[in-house]
This record gives sequence, C-alpha cells and structure tokens, in this order.
Amino acid sequence: MFKKSIMALTLSATLLLTTGIASAAPKSTNKGTQATTQYYVDESKLPFNALPTYETDRYWGVHNGAGYRIEVPKNWNGELVLYAHGYRGTGLELTVSNPRIREHFLKQGYAWAASSYRTNGYDVAQGVKDTHALGTLFNGLVGKPKKTYITGHSMGGHITAVAAEHYGSTYNGALPMCGVTGDTELFDFFTDYGLVAQALSGIEKEDQVFPADENYFAVTVPEMKAKLGIGEANQPDYNITEEGEVLKAITMNLTGGDRPLFNVAWGAYKHFLFDRMPTDPSFIVAPKNVVNTTDSIYQFDQDPSLSAEEKAFNDSILRITAHPSSNQKGLTGVPEVQGNHTMPMISLHDIGDLYVPFHMQQIHAKRSKENGSELVTRAIRGVGHCDFTPAEEQEAFDDLVKWVEQGVKPEGDDILNPTLVANPYFGANFTRGYRVYDPLKYLHSSSK
Repeated sequence: MFKKSIMALTLSATLLLTTGIASAAPKSTNKGTQATTQYYVDESKLPFNALPTYETDRYWGVHNGAGYRIEVPKNWNGELVLYAHGYRGTGLELTVSNPRIREHFLKQGYAWAASSYRTNGYDVAQGVKDTHALGTLFNGLVGKPKKTYITGHSMGGHITAVAAEHYGSTYNGALPMCGVTGDTELFDFFTDYGLVAQALSGIEKEDQVFPADENYFAVTVPEMKAKLGIGEANQPDYNITEEGEVLKAITMNLTGGDRPLFNVAWGAYKHFLFDRMPTDPSFIVAPKNVVNTTDSIYQFDQDPSLSAEEKAFNDSILRITAHPSSNQKGLTGVPEVQGNHTMPMISLHDIGDLYVPFHMQQIHAKRSKENGSELVTRAIRGVGHCDFTPAEEQEAFDDLVKWVEQGVKPEGDDILNPTLVANPYFGANFTRGYRVYDPLKYLHSSSK
C-alpha cells in the first residue's frame, strides 16, 4: 500500500510538472505552418504584482510580437537575469512565466526579464532570438546591465545553452536546468522506446511503425502493453513479461545507465513514454524529419560489448535516418547544442527524469569536454521533470555568480563515470531535501 501511494504521488508530480513546464514531443501535425500561424498575446494577462516587502519597478508589453515582463528592484545591483520558459504546446496564445526563484533574484538585487517568444511549438531558435532581443529592449527601458545571466527550464534550458553558444559575448554566465541539451537526441529516444517496444511485442522490422498514426496509439499501443505485461500506471508490474523487463533495461541504458531511483522513474513514466512516439518528426520547425536512430544501441545489461542476442535484437529494429535538410547549423530547425560555450555554465538535471532524460545532460557534458568548454554538472535526486527545490536552484545560481565574479569554479558531479552514477548515493551532493520516494529520506531520518 505504501509503495502504491508513493508511486501515485510521483506520477502526479511528474504530470503536473511536465504539463506546466515543457512537453518536447507535440503529437499534432502542423508542419509548414509555424511561420504563418497567427499567434497572439493577451495583454490583459501581462501585468503582475510586486512581491510583499520588495519594492520594484515593473514593465510589461509586447515587443516584435512577443510578450514580456521585466522587474527591477529599487536596490538594483546593475545586473540582469534573462529567464527562458519551457514548451507551451501548439496553441495560439503566447504567455510569459516569472522565474521560480524570482524572490531570490530580487533579494540579491538582480533585475530579471522573461519573454513569451513570438511563437509556440518546439521553436528553440525563436526562443533564443526573442530572449536575446528582450535583453536589448532592457538596455533601452532600464539601462545597460554590468553583467547578464541567462537561465531556463526544459526547452528553456535548450534555449539557454544555445543562446550561450551563439551570443557568447553578451552573457556572463548560463544556468540550463532540466534542459534538452542533447537537442534532437531527445526525439531519437522517444522513437527508440516505441520501436523497441514494437520489436519486443513481436512486430517484425518491416512492419514497425514510424512515425506514429492514430491507429498506432489507439490499437498498437494497448496491444503492446498487454503483450509486455506493462500494468496500470504507477502500479507494480506484477505481470510483466520477460520482454517487458528487457524494455525496462534498455530504457535505463538509453537514458543514462544504472542509477538510483530508476525503478521509481520507470513506474512513473512507462506508460507516458508509449505516447511520445513522434507523429510529425519535423516537430513543425524543421524542414523534414530530424529523428536519427542509426546510431542507437540497445543493450540488455551494463556490459558495453554486445552479446550475440543483443546483436540479433539490434538487427531486428527499424532504423530511422534524419533527412539531410534537417541537419542545419545555426538558429534554424532544432538547434544543436555543440558544447562550445566560452562562459561559466552550470547545469542541473533530475536523475530520474524520463521526460527529458538524464542522458541529455550527459550528452552536453561529453560535447563540452570534447570542445574544452567548462561545464559544471549537478545531478539532483528527483524523478519529476524539472523537479528542483528552490534551494537547489538558488545554490546553483549563487555558485554561478561566484564563478563569474571571483573565478572560483564550483563543485559538480562526474556524470560521465558509470561507476559513480550507479552508486546508491549518487546525486546526494547537491540535493537539498530528499523526495518522499527516495530511500535516503528514510535512511537519514532513521539515523537521527
């Protein structure tokens, strides 16, 4: 009973966060309409009140089709934080989000600014352009900041990382959180999950479906769940089959390897991931399909070498090749995070997030290491998407500022070391408040 209640809480938190912050795989097919869609800003929703005990000047309006909010404390320290919000779906209304740690910014004397962007959808390129343009607008409305930081959640984390690379001379520090910093690799994973599930369900390679259609979600997915013994959402897999266990193991290996809390994550996301198979693999913003699974490796265990059984299984999976026109550099399509930033950067990621999985942070770390760029990575022991406490975000921001101002590189987690990642205590270094489903919460409570 206890286990079921914990899992139910986990899923509720996960769905709340993913619905409110980011969904990186829109189902609707709207290819080719992004540039002509008639988005709008409801200007009556732009005004916002000051927080109690903080005197601020507040600005809002519409700039080049994007709504914005700006807040400047009376004790402004002369520095600015730009905040990039996550995915808003494919609706027409454009909205602005205040930063989660808005009060912390104001308390420290920072001004902040946030844009709605002038489009919705997974339009990272437009988010980068509009967030950058808002910084320029701030210069005219308020004054040129002495330093500018950029941060964001989920798709906003993707925007943060790309902006840091494209406008390196503008920003002094960057803090991508729960970011899609593996860019199109996220969509590859969603596709991998669906194709692996099809193969494990007995669907032959030539009959495997990509992209998904209505019949796939209405008929094929329920049939696959039944064949794999994938039980009710957030319930133990009492009837999971051997093939279902293989899907679980492959999912773990695709999303960051053996690590704490994966069993909780699997329970929370196993059904959700069936619905992530792309329906429009251009994701509206690219010319053609951006998904590439030709380099995906499906492993049953932690041994990096493939057994004969694993080789045979890999050969049984349909492979998807991205269209050449979608391999674009710069601020087009789904922009690549190359890992070549030149400023201090700290990233946060939940180790149990399977919406924007932990391996997004690992990909970013690997690319940054290859480019000689300094990136401090911090793993948080959470399962929900962007499931950070205010203390975790505040500490990361303060350490970023200290790095920028004093040249003191802060501590992080070695997320590319499989042995360290698999340690039961992995992620504890920067987690500030263990979640209700975390064994460490009760271990620490019982030791007092």
